[in-house]
Amino acid sequence: MSLSGVTTAFYLGRTPRSSSRRKRRYPSVPRRYLVCEPRYFDVRYAINPWMREDAPVDTALALAQWQNLIAAYRAHGHTVETVQPVPGLPDMVFAANSALVVGGRVLGSNFHAEQRRPESAEYETWFKSAGFDVQRPESVCEGEGDLVPVGRYVLAGTGFRTTREAHAEAQEFFGVPFIGLRLVDPYFYHLDTALFALNDREGDGNIAYYPEAFSAGSREVLAHLFPDAILATRDDAMAFGLNSVSDGRHVFVAPQATGLVDRLAERGYVPVPVDLSEFHKAGGGIKCCTQEIRS
Repeated sequence: MSLSGVTTAFYLGRTPRSSSRRKRRYPSVPRRYLVCEPRYFDVRYAINPWMREDAPVDTALALAQWQNLIAAYRAHGHTVETVQPVPGLPDMVFAANSALVVGGRVLGSNFHAEQRRPESAEYETWFKSAGFDVQRPESVCEGEGDLVPVGRYVLAGTGFRTTREAHAEAQEFFGVPFIGLRLVDPYFYHLDTALFALNDREGDGNIAYYPEAFSAGSREVLAHLFPDAILATRDDAMAFGLNSVSDGRHVFVAPQATGLVDRLAERGYVPVPVDLSEFHKAGGGIKCCTQEIRS
């Protein structure tokens, strides 16, 4: 028997952690990120509600915003590596969708949209050249777009892109429990637009999320597992505030998500505002542009 992708015994057998909302000082952990320059970024098709083919993209502005993000990562001690962009693949800048990397193992991507499927081979080539073995999923799976490691689990979104079958494939591949979460609002078509990991260390994992992006059962699961989570408003979620990247202390976040920025600071995190608003035209933001390589 299952409950929103979680086995009933597993869900009911774990006592919820007690909630403690006092301000803490969290340590940062150096990260390794993979990104792709937005040299060919554009909106040439519409595969989510944010995309409008009649909305012009300022490529120079997008590049400048992306460079600011990379500079912010490096200024905070993180390693940033790049994959070469390919003409005709305007969404290749959204590196998070290319794979999930946990423990040095790489599960590649199998995109839902035909227009993005060639990206999988480009990223697979990069990972192999960097010394990784790559397994490509048989089912539709869009990498960190829908798969978010938090503590001892991987939170796994479904409803619009990545399938439940892909969750099962990924769990078998990594040997880590996957918690299925159903997305119900098309504006939050990927899990990483509705939720991000604040701390991803085992035993201390926590998240921020927008509850109304999820089905009722999935909201119950999240409330049970993460009683100390930061809850975002719709305004902050629509400003791509939850498409953020955290190193455990610093949170690289959209400055337009003002309420979320305040709540992060109140809870002891250090917001690092980075404006990637030009990418919002394609339904992406900070996390979409960032693939984390977990060794």
